Amino acid sequence: MANVLYCENPYRKTANAERTAAERFGLPVAETALAFHKGFPEYAETPLVRLKQLATDLGLGALYIKDESARFGLNAFKVLGGSYAVARIVAEWIGQNAAGLSPEEAAAKLKELTFVTATDGNHGRGVAWAAKRFGAKCVVYLPKGSAAERLENIRALGADAEITDLSYDDCVRLAAKDAAENGRILVQDTAWPGYDDIPRWIMEGYTTMALEAVRQFETEAPAAVARPTHVFLQAGVGAMAGAVAGFLTSYYGKDAPRIFIVEPDGADCFFRTAQANDGEIHSYPGEMHTIMAGLACGEPCTLGWEVLRDVAEGFFA
Repeated sequence: MANVLYCENPYRKTANAERTAAERFGLPVAETALAFHKGFPEYAETPLVRLKQLATDLGLGALYIKDESARFGLNAFKVLGGSYAVARIVAEWIGQNAAGLSPEEAAAKLKELTFVTATDGNHGRGVAWAAKRFGAKCVVYLPKGSAAERLENIRALGADAEITDLSYDDCVRLAAKDAAENGRILVQDTAWPGYDDIPRWIMEGYTTMALEAVRQFETEAPAAVARPTHVFLQAGVGAMAGAVAGFLTSYYGKDAPRIFIVEPDGADCFFRTAQANDGEIHSYPGEMHTIMAGLACGEPCTLGWEVLRDVAEGFFA
């Protein structure tokens, strides 16, 4: 069995968690995101699967997993964030650049727009899917070691994609440099000082999954289980984890579940940040060794950390 490390969140005791979470990722935001996603013909609510036998084996009242393996035919939740952010960008861009044009003229003008992103696979695929839907171009950079299948899945959506010889975090810096030098729009699911609007929109898109889950739970959970008591969320850069943790804290208020973050010990930047307890964000040093390609991220998303710092009970590596 793998060595499991745990760090209780030292920041949570002094946080005004409900206010922070509600302002950023509460029910109104999730309802807006869900309404947007329902506009795609491919939309279908993904299942909240009850694992009865495993719950019995563990002595639990009930155990559920949100199964995102069929989301929009792309087999990952990441398209929720990428599509929502791209739509927000396109709406603003049309208002600034295509106001007064006919739909045909606006569509032609959209072809001038190019999005760029770095990805371990699923985020880039989601952005490429959304860009194609809106008639725009897309450039995607993948880190070294990425599977050829992931590259081809992104290229199949019309994106210009390549596997670099860089780490994931250096790929993010390359995409940002590309955007700045070539007039492209960076659509990245991690934030840093001066770059937070688009990552926040991506995170808002993820709340669709959380709103589906709580409504499914309310319908399907046994009568004796009034609410989820513990929620475990995986973290790469932490955008999904932060958005879902924020929503759940806002939605349930004083009855919010205990939220735990899980990372590979070969890319455990949130665990290290909590463990250091010095008020700083800490990156994973050196090469990241994990078979969880989508979680091989060494630098936390600042927006994700700001929420998890306040609401997560602890961090596993």
